[in-house]
Amino acid sequence: MSDARSREAEGPLRRFELPHELVPRQRKAVRLEWLTLAYLLSAVLLLALTLGQSQAMKAAWIEDMLSLLPPIAFLVASAIRNRDPSAKFPWGFHRSISIGYVFAAFSLLVLGALIFLDSAMKLVTAEHPPIGVIQLFGEEIWLGWVMVGALVYSAVPAVFLGRAKLKLADDLHDKVLYADAHMNKADWMTASAAIVGVLGIGVGLWWADAVAAIFISLDIIHDGWKNVRAAVHDLMDARPRRHDAREFHPIVERINDELRKVDWVDAGAARLREEGHVFTGEILVVPNTEEHLLDRLEELAAHLLSLEWKVYDIVVVPVRQIDVPSPGTDAPSPAVPRAADLPSSAAEAGSDSDRLRT
Repeated sequence: MSDARSREAEGPLRRFELPHELVPRQRKAVRLEWLTLAYLLSAVLLLALTLGQSQAMKAAWIEDMLSLLPPIAFLVASAIRNRDPSAKFPWGFHRSISIGYVFAAFSLLVLGALIFLDSAMKLVTAEHPPIGVIQLFGEEIWLGWVMVGALVYSAVPAVFLGRAKLKLADDLHDKVLYADAHMNKADWMTASAAIVGVLGIGVGLWWADAVAAIFISLDIIHDGWKNVRAAVHDLMDARPRRHDAREFHPIVERINDELRKVDWVDAGAARLREEGHVFTGEILVVPNTEEHLLDRLEELAAHLLSLEWKVYDIVVVPVRQIDVPSPGTDAPSPAVPRAADLPSSAAEAGSDSDRLRT
């Protein structure tokens, strides 16, 4: 215990939340986001110059502007998440990633809703978007071809950027990066629909423009709503999920399995929550002995931390009864009979002053 206290006096036990082998992946993600910002700014400018009256072109332009928000959120969160805890923020700044995820997910949802509403109104009012001609190098060229060229420039880089970010999001357990990858998917899908719409106008199908934008907006709304729900669940300390929110992360069941193997623990339960890249929480145990209890708690905490790099900060707490739900555990354990209550020294081990924090 004295060693643990001396480490705490020197500073945080685990200063960095990413293992060393993932640091290069994090740096690559940062570089990708800076590249994304540069590419999006150029695409926004090019689309603005060739916008015309096309509804699908307008959708692609708005979409590219909103696409700036997720990479900005990622870069800001990445810059502050490793700051040391302070008196004002004693738990650190890990949740900056969760806040960035909210911004990214909400941007995706708003984008889909705006495209759907605007395109539906154009379709209902039967507005025929005109596409004229321009003078280029002394020749008259249909503006639609210029629009298609701008849309191809907007779409192609997004395909490769999105795929690269999906792989990094899986390695880093980064939901902001995952949402941004889906925004890149929305980029190239919107641009593809806009190309179909522009070419449709060229052959006399005035409605193709708005219909293409509506269909693509539905997919964007679906992705946005899924990510907004996951972001809200994270802020409400829901049980940790995978970065893609498709299923629960298996670490809670794994910890509970490990607790069942400990001979001095009659019952145990893990209660974890997400804070950005990492999981924090409490491990409740009902000990059957008070002998060397503090040393046992310290050894158990170190073992559980070694199971998964995402488990960053946990507290192992001895209790008389477990009355909280935890996946992979039985019903709440019965209270320990009064005659078998732990002595005061063991009870003090569960107090706030002596809790083992790693």
